[in-house]
Amino acid sequence: MKSTELYDFVIVGGGIFGVYSALYLAQNGAKVCIIEKESALFQKASVVNQARLHSGYHYPRSVATAVMSNDNKERFTADHRDFINFSFDQYYAIDRYGSFTDASQFERFCQHLGIKCELVEQHPLFNADRIEALFLTTEYSFDPFLIAHAYRQKLADKKDIKIFFNTKIISSHSVGEEWHIALLDLKDQKAFELRAKQVINATYAGSNAVNRIFGVEDIHLMHEISEMAFVSSPQAAQTGLTIMDGPFASLMPYGLSGLLSLSSVAYTHHKVSYDNLPSFDCQKKNTACLPDFPSVCNYCEAKPSSNYKKMLAQISQYFAPEVEFQYFTSYYTIKSKLKASHIDDGRPTEIAVLNEMPRYYCIFAGKINSIYEIEKVISF
Repeated sequence: MKSTELYDFVIVGGGIFGVYSALYLAQNGAKVCIIEKESALFQKASVVNQARLHSGYHYPRSVATAVMSNDNKERFTADHRDFINFSFDQYYAIDRYGSFTDASQFERFCQHLGIKCELVEQHPLFNADRIEALFLTTEYSFDPFLIAHAYRQKLADKKDIKIFFNTKIISSHSVGEEWHIALLDLKDQKAFELRAKQVINATYAGSNAVNRIFGVEDIHLMHEISEMAFVSSPQAAQTGLTIMDGPFASLMPYGLSGLLSLSSVAYTHHKVSYDNLPSFDCQKKNTACLPDFPSVCNYCEAKPSSNYKKMLAQISQYFAPEVEFQYFTSYYTIKSKLKASHIDDGRPTEIAVLNEMPRYYCIFAGKINSIYEIEKVISF
């Protein structure tokens, strides 16, 4: 197969980390293309999340994750101000039973990071019988769908970024200082090839599948099929509550949508895979979803039944009886994390150079705040 166009960077994966990388590189004069196996950008974890603009509170057992979250918060907030909900009260609470972190430890942790943590003695929305301590904090929520729309518009204005949708990477090999990459257009089943001076793998759950195509080492991952539930509440519409730290739950405004996102440590994650590739029993029902080529869970008939009733029953324990919740819908996706994070529940962003000549990067993203980390390691 004859080699065709040469790019400075080929980026695999059209989520927020891949798209931000493409825009940053193009702004610095690079010729860039994005390879996306779906028919559109931002189809998975970039929009299926709780939309928390992390300030560090969430990780009292992983100071490294907390510090990285807080370090990037101000820049992300400034760059995306039109898509951020600043107008709600965010509380963190310690459950009276079974928390890995007690109230004094949480206060010391917040003091160490220099982040707001004000003890609240009483609050009419919450059930004091289940809460050891309640803290008013400063934390915001971004709107994933508005951000996705804005980034699509930015890409439309960039003529030097080419996007290949519905495209699968078949193979790759290095020739001198270039990658030669064979691809398949999944719509018309036509094969083609392109060349790249450098490659960035930004596929998240698909990280190891792409790593193997390029002949580089796996990163040690585990994967979960996760559900994010969305509810509304007339009494708590402008309120966020996260119960720390263990098998608890979190509720907060989902950006500017008017909905509340609801996540539960016990009930959000339906299935777990400890393989380096995301391997689940539901793939036997949906044979188009493969460990090395996972599908979009939202559109999958084999996705798990919703746990929203259990999530609502859990979070309702911490609210006063008069606070009502109405379920709206759920989104599903594969969430991946480093196996080492199982110990401290950390979610670091790691960007590794896994091949030097030609250069190959693997972005394993923790939180949306850290999209800027690519700038620290990229070499033009």
